[in-house]
This record gives sequence, C-alpha cells and structure tokens, in this order.
Amino acid sequence: MPGIEKLPIEETLEDSPQTRSLLGVFEEDTAAISNYCTQLYQAMQRIYDAQNELSAATHLTSRLLKEYDKQRFPLGGDDEVMSSTLQQFAKVIDELSSCHAVLSTQLADAMMFPITQFKERDLKEILTLKEVFQISSDDHDTAINRYSRLSKKRDNDKLRAEAVEDVYTSRKKQHQTMMHYFCSLNTLQYKKKTALLEPLLGYMQAQISFFKLGSENLTQQWEDFLGTIGTSVQNVRREMEEEVGQMQQTIQDMERSCDPLYAPCDPDPSHSPVCRNLTRKQGYLYIRNKTGLVSSSWERQYFFTQGGNLMQQGRGEVAGGLVTDLDNCSVMAVDCDDRRFCFQVTSFDGKKVVTLQSESRKDCEEWISTINNISKRIYLSENAEELAARVNQSALEAVTPSPSFQQRHESMRPSSKGRAGRASSISSVGSEPSPALSVLSLDALVDPETPIQFDIISPVSEENSGQSKTAAQSGRRSNPFGESGDSTSEDSEDSILHQLFIVRFLGSMEVKTVESIDVISETMRQILAARAIHNIFRMTESHLLVTCDCLKLIDPQTQVTRLRFPLSTVVQCSSHQDNKRLFGFVLQPAGGRGDTRAVCYIFESNNDGEKICDSIGLAKQIAFHSEMDRKAVEKRKEQDKAKEKQQEELSKQRQIEKDLEEQSRLIAASSRPANLPGSDGQFLVLSNSQSEDSDAGEEGKKKGESEA
Repeated sequence: MPGIEKLPIEETLEDSPQTRSLLGVFEEDTAAISNYCTQLYQAMQRIYDAQNELSAATHLTSRLLKEYDKQRFPLGGDDEVMSSTLQQFAKVIDELSSCHAVLSTQLADAMMFPITQFKERDLKEILTLKEVFQISSDDHDTAINRYSRLSKKRDNDKLRAEAVEDVYTSRKKQHQTMMHYFCSLNTLQYKKKTALLEPLLGYMQAQISFFKLGSENLTQQWEDFLGTIGTSVQNVRREMEEEVGQMQQTIQDMERSCDPLYAPCDPDPSHSPVCRNLTRKQGYLYIRNKTGLVSSSWERQYFFTQGGNLMQQGRGEVAGGLVTDLDNCSVMAVDCDDRRFCFQVTSFDGKKVVTLQSESRKDCEEWISTINNISKRIYLSENAEELAARVNQSALEAVTPSPSFQQRHESMRPSSKGRAGRASSISSVGSEPSPALSVLSLDALVDPETPIQFDIISPVSEENSGQSKTAAQSGRRSNPFGESGDSTSEDSEDSILHQLFIVRFLGSMEVKTVESIDVISETMRQILAARAIHNIFRMTESHLLVTCDCLKLIDPQTQVTRLRFPLSTVVQCSSHQDNKRLFGFVLQPAGGRGDTRAVCYIFESNNDGEKICDSIGLAKQIAFHSEMDRKAVEKRKEQDKAKEKQQEELSKQRQIEKDLEEQSRLIAASSRPANLPGSDGQFLVLSNSQSEDSDAGEEGKKKGESEA
C-alpha cells in the first residue's frame, strides 16, 4: 500500500502555523472519514436489517408452508400432491431460513461490529481529544496573554510567579494533549483502512459461506481473493502497531527533554546565552495595531524572516504576509508603558514603523540582532553567520537616558580619529558640497569641534528656577508646562497660516555664518556622521506647527510646546539634496546678522522636506506683507490725525479772528458820545440794544486792556 501521511510530533512544542495548517488538513480528512463512515454504516445497517428481514420472512414462509395441511379450504382441501410438494418446499425453505439466520449472525459479527466500533470508539475518541486540545490551546493563549500583560511599572513577584506557573502548566498541558492528538490522528490513517476493509471482508466471507451450500465453484475463487485481502489487512495492522510504538516512545522522550522549554523565560540566562549571529529567525510575537487616534491593541502572530523581508502568519492561514522590508531598516529596543521586551522596526524610508513584543529579554535581543544583521544584507553572503560575527554591532543600548548638553559636549567631542572616520562617512550619508567649497571653507561654516545636541531640551526645566523666583517676586502663578499665558497663543490662533507636520529631531549645533547657502547641508553632514559614529538611533518625534508668527515644536502626547522659534529669527531653510525627507533651518538671534551665534536645527519628516521649507517661506511672506500692511495703516492713521489737528488749528484761528472783529466793532461803537443834541435842539435817545452794545463795548475794551 502507499505511504501513510503523518503529523510531525516533534514540532508540537513550536506550534507553528505550518503545523496548524497541516493539522487542519488532517482534521478535514478526519471529518471526511467520519462522514463517509457514517454513510457506509447506514448502508451496511440496511443490509443487516434486510438480511434479518429476509431470514425472518424465509422462516415465516417455511412455517406457513408447513401449516398448509391445517388449512380448511372450501375447494381442493384434499389435494395430497399439493400438500406433499409444499412440505418439500417448506423443508428446503426452512433450511434456507437457517442459512439466512447464520448469515445474519455472521454479518453482525464480521461486518457491523468493526465499523460500529470504529465509528463509536475511534472517531469519538478523536473528537474528544480535539475538544480537549482546543480547551488546552485556549487556556495556553489566556495564560500567555496574562503573562504578556504584566505591568513593567507595577512589578509584583507574586503575580509574576503565578503568571509563569500558569504559562508553564498550560503550555505543558497543550503540548501533551497535542502530541496525543497527533498520535491519534496518525493512527487514524491506519485505522481508516482496516475499518473499511474488515467490514467488507466479513461481509464477503459471510456471503461466501452462505453460497457454499449452493456453489462449490465460487468458493475456491473467493477464498483466494479473500485470503489475499486478509493478508494485507494483517500487514497493515502489524505496521500500525509498530508505528504506534514509535510514536509513544517519541512522546515520552519529548516530554522529558522539553520540560525546561515550557517556561516563557529562562531562569538561568547563562544556560542559554543570546546568539547575535543569526540571519534567520521565527517565532510568536505581539504586534501593536492602532485602533484609534491614541488607542492601540496587541495581537499575537507568528513572525518569520524570509530573505530581506519580515513576514507574519496567523493561525489557520496557509501562507504568510509581508510586514515590512528589512533592507537598510533600523531596529532598536523601546520602552512601552504597558508592555515589556518591546522593540521597534523602522523602514528605510521612515514611512512604516512596527512595534513588536517578545516573550523574554533573550528573545528580544536575538530578534534585534537578527534584524540588524538582515538590514546590513549579511544574509546575501555565503558565510552569513561568520560575517555577522565579525561585523555585528549591537543596538540593544540605543534607548538610554539622555545626558545634559554639557555632558554630551564632553563625551561626544570627536577626536582626530573620529573626525577622519566622519570625513570618510560623510559622502555616504549627506549630500556632496558645492565644488567651490574646500575643507577650509567647510570649517569656516561649521566648526568640527562644536558640540552637537541630539535631544530636545525643553526650556521648562532650565528656566523653572528663574520663573519660580519671578513668580514669587511678582506674586503671580507660573505655568508648570512652560507655556506663557500671554498673547502668544492668541496671536497663533489669529494667524492666517496653520500647518502641522510630523518631524523627528536629529540634532542642532552652532554655526559660524548664516550667509552661505551650504551651511545647512554641512550641518546635516556633521550631525548624521556623529550619529553614525556614536551609534545613536533614538530620535524625538514632535509636531512642527508653522504659523505666520512662529514655529512651534509640540509634544504629540501632552500637546505641550517644547520649543518656540519666532519667525523673524529664521534666516534660512532648505532640504537635503538627495534625501528630501531631511530639512533644516538656521536661527539668528535678535542681535542682528552681525552676531555670530547662529544655531542650525536638523529634522527628519514623514513628508517631503521641501514642502515644509515652502510652508516656512510662505509664512515669512505672509508675515512680511502683514507687517507692510500694518505700517501702511499706521501711516494713514498718522496722516489723518495730522489733518484733524490742522483743521482744529484753522477753526481756532478763524474763531479768534471773528472774536477780534466783534471786539473791534464793539469798541468803535462804544467810543461814540452818549447824548449829543441834534441840530434842531433835540436830544438823541439810544435804544436798549445800542445801550447794551455800548456796555459790551466798554467791557470788551476793559478786557482788551487787561489782556494787553
């Protein structure tokens, strides 16, 4: 007979998706066998029932024929020939009834018993093992999830011990149940053949025994055939017994050897050291998936490396899917608030970031080393492990507490050897400088001895003491987040332009001049070379807000402003010539361009760096036009005020002239004699108005004299 397919019991502990997929195939085969055996059992049951019915019907016919003489027929009751004939028929039929009864008994023992035993015992046993395996698998998943959710901040030895014990028990139970389940499925491949052949063999033997009474010629022919079938059945049964013995021995050996592997972490790290020369690795990891703006979930998947790709495969899936490309990628250990043993893989273009979690620190370090080796394309060489052993540079300490700026200045000051290495690596990291620039001209732009700041130091901590003193003196409360409550936020809210970009801070350093267009490019070269020399992989991610007033670096988690750059101090902004995601800008202090203390900031963005530079240029244009419009409005207001003032002076002058004329008229009227006689000897009498005018004239005259 052809070879029997088997499930690999040795791979039950790893429990890979390939093994689960193969298990699914065997389970489908078991379901098909169960369905087919049920139908065959029903058909054979009908044969057995029909044979019993035939035997009973034959016996009833024989009895009825024997009772013919006892019948009282109105006609022909005394027919002796008919009676004797029927008696002979009754005798023969009675013998046939006995043969049918023997055949029914043989069918029950040789045909129905094997298939009933296979259906009721073997198939139900496999179904029971399947349920027990599913329960143990679910318990193992629950235990491993509980172990993975152990908080790093609230580390409790009792909870950790309980979680480790739970993982050990559930994994051992799953492994043992899975091995016995695989053994039963492998055994089923043999039993299904015997279960199908033995009933048929019994059926044919019963039929041959039945037909031997009538046909001796068929007996020899069928006996040879059935003898061959019986020999084959015995051989399959003997092979099955040998295979069952080997599988039982394998199960016992693996139970003894795999006991230390049930625990998720090795209690003795020296017993199994970390292997840093791997170029291929596979195993279960947790991957973080974003479910909302700030929320995320963790999912357990089977990950493996294939060439330069990281693949993942879920349970029940036939093939794996691509997660990310590992060529020229970056990998580093990260600190997660709710998980331990996490590391992060960033693609070469920075557009895709994958956060993964392993079961232990050893597994995490091996994954980081393997991905780091693959990113350097070591797997393409013939002796990959030997090459990895020579060039492997560990990135496990990438996440370290950031020292102060002065400490970085002392510890990261490049020596002459470092500068030589930096000069050799500049050509591969940054863009080429302009042909007119020599080494002296590059040093004139950026001093190689200038310290580089790789982390954003918020001014809150540095100015906290000064703010507290000022607040104590003025009696006002200070903002603990370092944001002032002045009109800065109101100005940014009233700004016409609001553009937000996701950037990562690479570094900053002082430059000697801001007049050259190559100062940003040279600063990029210096910072990237220093990062490569000192193996600095950490980058602080922030949100860059571009407005018409300033540039702000905002913390994406707390929305606190880390740094604020007034737009008037930004004198240059440009992107990298080759890598368009790199950009930088130069800040000039308020002292003017004569001040040499200018600082160049370098960033990496998810979008095109030219877009950010264009946005900053647009903001400066808008700010320039707004300033021009403001000055024009102020000038127009001053002109309007001057005109109003001139009109007021003219009106005052006219009023003064009018008053002087009135006073002159009154003075002239008052200088005339009061009662002069007329020519006809009569007196001239003044009217009331004239008298009042004269009085007013006198008062005005007196007033004029007093004023004079």
